[in-house]
Amino acid sequence: MTPAARVQAAIEILNEVIAAARAQGAPADRIITDWFRTRRFAGSGDRRAVRELVYGAIRACGPVPVSGRAAMLRVAASDPALAGLFDGSAHAPTAVVAGEPVADGGVAPEWLTQGLADSGVAGAAAEALLGRAPLDIRVNALKADRDDLALPVTGEALVAPQGLRLPAGTQVDQWDAYLDGRIEVQDGGSQLVCGAATVQPGETVIDLCAGAGGKTLALAAAMRNRGRLIACDVDRGRLSRLAPRAARAGAMIAQTVLMNPGREMETLAPFAGMADVVLIDAPCSGTGTWRRNPEARWRLSAAELQRITTLQARLFDLATGLVRPGGRIVFVTCSLLDAEGVDQLDAFLARHTGWVADPIALNAGEPRGRGWRLSPFVDGTDGFFVARVKSVC
Repeated sequence: MTPAARVQAAIEILNEVIAAARAQGAPADRIITDWFRTRRFAGSGDRRAVRELVYGAIRACGPVPVSGRAAMLRVAASDPALAGLFDGSAHAPTAVVAGEPVADGGVAPEWLTQGLADSGVAGAAAEALLGRAPLDIRVNALKADRDDLALPVTGEALVAPQGLRLPAGTQVDQWDAYLDGRIEVQDGGSQLVCGAATVQPGETVIDLCAGAGGKTLALAAAMRNRGRLIACDVDRGRLSRLAPRAARAGAMIAQTVLMNPGREMETLAPFAGMADVVLIDAPCSGTGTWRRNPEARWRLSAAELQRITTLQARLFDLATGLVRPGGRIVFVTCSLLDAEGVDQLDAFLARHTGWVADPIALNAGEPRGRGWRLSPFVDGTDGFFVARVKSVC
């Protein structure tokens, strides 16, 4: 493919990404993969170059662009070499016409940018949400230790006790250490917020929103496979991926529980009042993960944020029925919006007089209200809010 043809390909893919964002359709990664599956003429260099163009344009546009061409013209506005490829030659974008739409820049749609600013995330801190995410791994303490593990590439030790950072693009899924479960791919911030649960061997721990089990496996390692670990979710597909991952990691999951959305406690009734710890890795807007999924900010609306925060509050309340007296709940969101963090914590404590905030101090991040925040700008991790509350009844 010529450079100009690559730009035209990126525009075509961006059109599909924009349509999918508006319709809550497939993510950009899948759209790119599917696009190239039917275009075998594109070599590996073409695929890399087009992917870079697509994601560069996504990151450059704040609100949802009117078209892929408008998005690419936003990038071209500051890149004369790219602008010169709009020349109308074979397989190239047509020449630029005076007055045609150019997408707006910025971090996110205006309402969302303001919400971040109101939550203390503005300027460089907001722009860092759209940087490139690193590749972090967690050494599985059930099978290995970071200080003794030899890997094909030397990683940078993270503040997370078993965390390593590797060069972006490292094919860790081809390594023996990955295939036999000695390492897992997990952001360093995610590792730290798991540590906030302070789970101990012998405890009963419920992972209320386990998904495919990334944090569940970290909990199992911290418990040294001693105790009772219960993984729950409402998504059958995601939960089904936990069993093979746990087998590879040598992690003992006592039980997986598929819950009925809106009627979770019917399934969870056998565990009422039994848990030492309930982890709520709550569904959220994902503002802290935009480095990995930058088009996610085009999918979020004020109405969707309201739906998500209502669900988060309900899960927080539901967890109180699962915890034994003196037990604790750990509430986590991968968001930097206060509506999904400190505001949720404050509202929970106002509703439940039998609970108190249990102070957290991680090896990175900073306090946010009575909880803790990690951010790409300050800590180089994904963005997280984590809070721990304790039953005093």
